[in-house]
Amino acid sequence: MKKNLTDRTLKAMKPARLGKTYDVADAQVPGLAVRVLPSGKRTFVFVGRFPGKTNPTRRRLGTYGALTLEKARDKARRWSELIASGIDPASEEERQKLQELRRRANTFAAVGEDYIRLVVIGPDPDNPRQRRGRQVERDIRRVFIPLWGGRPITEITRHDVLAVIEAVRDGGADKMLRGHGIKIPRRNGDAAKPAPAQARILLAYAKTLFSWAVERGAYGLEASPCDHLRTAKIVGGKKSSDRILSDVELRAFWRASEQLGYPYAPLYRLLLLTGLRLNEVADAVWSEFDLPNKRWTIPAVRMKGKNGKAQPHVVPLTGGMSEVLATIPRFRQGDHLFSTTFGEKPAWVSGKVKKRVDALMLDELRRLVEERGDGAEKIKGEPWTNHDLRRTLRSGLSALRVSADVAEAVLAHVKPGIRGVYDRYDLFDEKRAALEAWEGRVRSLVEPTVAIPFTGRP
Repeated sequence: MKKNLTDRTLKAMKPARLGKTYDVADAQVPGLAVRVLPSGKRTFVFVGRFPGKTNPTRRRLGTYGALTLEKARDKARRWSELIASGIDPASEEERQKLQELRRRANTFAAVGEDYIRLVVIGPDPDNPRQRRGRQVERDIRRVFIPLWGGRPITEITRHDVLAVIEAVRDGGADKMLRGHGIKIPRRNGDAAKPAPAQARILLAYAKTLFSWAVERGAYGLEASPCDHLRTAKIVGGKKSSDRILSDVELRAFWRASEQLGYPYAPLYRLLLLTGLRLNEVADAVWSEFDLPNKRWTIPAVRMKGKNGKAQPHVVPLTGGMSEVLATIPRFRQGDHLFSTTFGEKPAWVSGKVKKRVDALMLDELRRLVEERGDGAEKIKGEPWTNHDLRRTLRSGLSALRVSADVAEAVLAHVKPGIRGVYDRYDLFDEKRAALEAWEGRVRSLVEPTVAIPFTGRP
């Protein structure tokens, strides 16, 4: 029996006799029929000769109500096309089901956690694989996962990435996250302002994560949404700094650091005395130190270097460095020198900490000016970054007539060209002499016997 099925005719069909069923074929779509049971239940079925079968077979499409007539017709048409191509619809639906399950399993959150576990941190949480592993982990979980965590990584587009980076560039990450309805605690002085440096860093993290996901080939991602996103065009070129701290600023910095207390006072002082990068100091652990022989060996995994070319760096411990180390507590729970979790994790030198340093330093600058009888209200303080301490030391070594090779070795810069391949001498004694000379220079500023001339500029 064939009929032009409509919702009206389907609802009007009478239940089959007890123990019996009857079918009504659809006049519009070949193979589609509705089977009626004694209970009155109506089920869409498809009758056809499926691949591998010699006779026509009836298969269930779905129950009327849960499946509309229009969707039943669409499904029957798809099945007819698959059968004509020699494909069994059941196998195709199973394949699509598995594909959808994989797609849902490969959410950005799942891929992001894989990336953190396999690439950023590695098997030893106390010794991250990446030099800035803790910062990368923190930013992925704080910024990207709240935004995209529940979405399949294959659905994140170039526009998604671009919108996030431009919003961070124009107003900072907190404002961007709040704009997406993500609750971010507000702090005093927490005003939205352009953050190009933050945008540049986040884009770099996104590029690396998506490229890794493509290369791994386990998440169905064939191309990175960050392809063709050029940092310089989106955020602007990175401005190189030539800032070094003046003698008066160094004295103010040293006095200010004393007021920070643990863990930031000794951390900042070691930054100035060693010329190391921030994370190289902040992530230090006691097992790296040979105090009797006055050596601090930073492993290659914590040093800067591309494509596995980072090398261990040995820092000769001067008297001043040893004095700073003697003020640092030792914890039973963990091995980190600078920690707010009893040594279990390294302390995070946030922007809030840097702002506190700046405020204390400005107070000290004004106090120094007052000691000279000048107008302290004119002093506003010139912006500087943590990395400027490293540049200040390097410039100071040149002023002390330390050779360029030794000064570069102090900063852990690899020798250029063929020299970096064959010359493995680490200039340990020469580095010690250079750092002791620099320490003497710093002591002459922070413990002066005569006042340092003030030139009208900090």
